[in-house]
Amino acid sequence: MSGDQSGASDTPQEAIKDVVESAAPGEVKIARLWWVVSGAGALLLVVLLAAVIFYREADKPFGFEVEWMGELVEARAPVWTIPALVFDWVGGGISSIVYVPLAIIGGLLIWRRPWGALYYAAAAVASVTITTIIKNLVGRPRPTEILVTPDFGSFPSGHSANAALIATTLGIIFLRTWVWIAGAVYTVLMMLSRTYLGAHWISDTVGGMLVGVGVAIIIWAPFALRLYRERRLPHPPVWVKVERHPG
Repeated sequence: MSGDQSGASDTPQEAIKDVVESAAPGEVKIARLWWVVSGAGALLLVVLLAAVIFYREADKPFGFEVEWMGELVEARAPVWTIPALVFDWVGGGISSIVYVPLAIIGGLLIWRRPWGALYYAAAAVASVTITTIIKNLVGRPRPTEILVTPDFGSFPSGHSANAALIATTLGIIFLRTWVWIAGAVYTVLMMLSRTYLGAHWISDTVGGMLVGVGVAIIIWAPFALRLYRERRLPHPPVWVKVERHPG
């Protein structure tokens, strides 16, 4: 009798806390359609922008891009060039293919997020594949005032796509405001660094950003329920023992 009275005396806040902190997966429905449509819309915008660039002459930048590039070339100084080169190294080459992905996947696995690691890996492969295909189809030349030696194709920016993909996937995995803010800042700085170094026109970076966001959202759909359940579990590092309570 006393047990029933104790349970009835729980406050609404305590009841909600019990549900949220429970290890039981519970029945849940996650709306995916609108998000998948949004991701597909982002990729459609990339295709449309690619078509505009290709059919108006792939080597002909927009007027505002030429003006922006001119302003950046005049503003070049070591204080800006050094951090831009750091972004260039982090977001491209072997760093973007090996070091950064391994660091992210390793960190997610260490802190007990295997589904998050698999989701990020799948999205990263899809993003690189789509970016490479579009680069070769459009074949847009790079700007002439370039300070680095990149690969073939200016549209879309692989660095920007990679940054946006990391920002979106980690934002989805952790669902923390500070992760979204940090990811957005990182993506914008990466986009600015690409135009500052003369590696891309503005439209290239916008196209890359849309690829990264669109792919991350679409690939999220089949992982949505797994990521939701994984997020509700404790996430100490793997060397810390986690006690599992029955039920």
